Amino acid sequence: FYGPMEVASGRPLGGRLPPPDLIIQDELHLISGPLGTIAGLYETVIDALASWQIAERVVRPKVIASTATVRRADRQIRALFARPQVAVFPPPGPNIRDSFFAVTEQAEQTPARRYVGVAAQGRSLKVILLRCALAILSAGQTQWHREGGSKSANNPVDPYMTLLGYFNSLRELGGSRRIIEDEVRTRLEHYEKRRRLEPADDCFTSRKILYDVLELTSRITTAGVSEAKRRLSLNFTDKDRVDVAFATNMISVGLDITRLGLMMILGQPKTSAEYIQSTSRVGRDPGRPGLVITVLNLHKARDRSHYERFGIYHAGFYRAVEATSVTPFSPRALDRALPGALVALCRHWLTEMVPPLGAGQVVSHRAALNEVVRLFGERAFHNAACKDLFDAQELKDQVIRTGSDLLDAWERIATEMQNTATPFQYQRWETQGPQRLLLDFLDAELANLSSDRQRFRVNRSMRDVEPSVELTIKNLNSQWIRP
Repeated sequence: FYGPMEVASGRPLGGRLPPPDLIIQDELHLISGPLGTIAGLYETVIDALASWQIAERVVRPKVIASTATVRRADRQIRALFARPQVAVFPPPGPNIRDSFFAVTEQAEQTPARRYVGVAAQGRSLKVILLRCALAILSAGQTQWHREGGSKSANNPVDPYMTLLGYFNSLRELGGSRRIIEDEVRTRLEHYEKRRRLEPADDCFTSRKILYDVLELTSRITTAGVSEAKRRLSLNFTDKDRVDVAFATNMISVGLDITRLGLMMILGQPKTSAEYIQSTSRVGRDPGRPGLVITVLNLHKARDRSHYERFGIYHAGFYRAVEATSVTPFSPRALDRALPGALVALCRHWLTEMVPPLGAGQVVSHRAALNEVVRLFGERAFHNAACKDLFDAQELKDQVIRTGSDLLDAWERIATEMQNTATPFQYQRWETQGPQRLLLDFLDAELANLSSDRQRFRVNRSMRDVEPSVELTIKNLNSQWIRP
């Protein structure tokens, strides 16, 4: 174990600190797809460094993963953590509604979250959004006044005075935001005039909402997200309150604001897991149930299907949760993430290679690093062994060949640096001056480097792996030859 780094050397601590005994992974369903694929390769490094040998037995940390929406968890855990045995907690019992650890209460005991589907033939999705937002915001103001308004310290309508909109893409969010800031805000100031003549009603009340719509998306900074969460937790009587907030799937986890009770979803989300996770952000207070309004587009086959089966689907939508996909040893994943994971484990495998300038030590310890390549090969074998042993062995051999080729390329680079007396380190920011082994995918120097050095590209962000494409718009009318 190394303490605070000393320039170009590092400072090892005396003795050996024991590795962690327990690893807790929250929101397991998110570690899937591209993220889970890359994470599965780097988990090889974490698992190897967190394991230690007692006598002839290798002791690995216990992994506890939690999620509310997962299917085929045993396959996902095998691909991520290389654990062949999975125990589900709490275990299934004779009564599905009472597992001793948790009890399912009926809606008559504790009010349940209510889902409402809205669609209209011949109307665009934006028009339905406009009509729904006007009715919800205006009717909420009416109920607010009926329950005592600001004079009531604990007004029961408070959770429904903030409309949280959920969108499947930033494009849809941007267009809907303009509708709220312009048409909804303008019409809402005089909406109480919209009444039935017979029978008479007073469902709607005019309301003034703030012009700015609060946004919770990837475009907002970390500080902005914290400020948005603070404002969302404020009561409607606070001057810094929020009338309308729009968000994307970044709120599917981590938004634990008990006050929120009203959500409107524009279009059916892509997966049932996303739908369940996002709608569970509202109605977290048992005494004030959530209201979810899903606006569906009948011109889309998938939305129409959900609308026609709305009641049946919501009666058991946990059964519709999709199985996750994690493929850490696919060819594309190895091309993208194996160099970074391999260098990470090699650096921590031998004491001599830990300091920044230890990147050049690969020349002296090349044979010892074959054990690191073997660990990646064994991981690939156990990941694929559940399908076919022949394919698993073939994948293992492929990973070992690829890893050995990377180590050979690393050795050639280090030898060249030694022959030219050039200092050589792992990353740019560790010390000033030396050449570095690891490069970014979009590094400007890549085009001028050898093929060996181009192989050691690592991900700093999963977004910055492909270059941007510039589009130039040309007006063809300007090229016409007019008489």
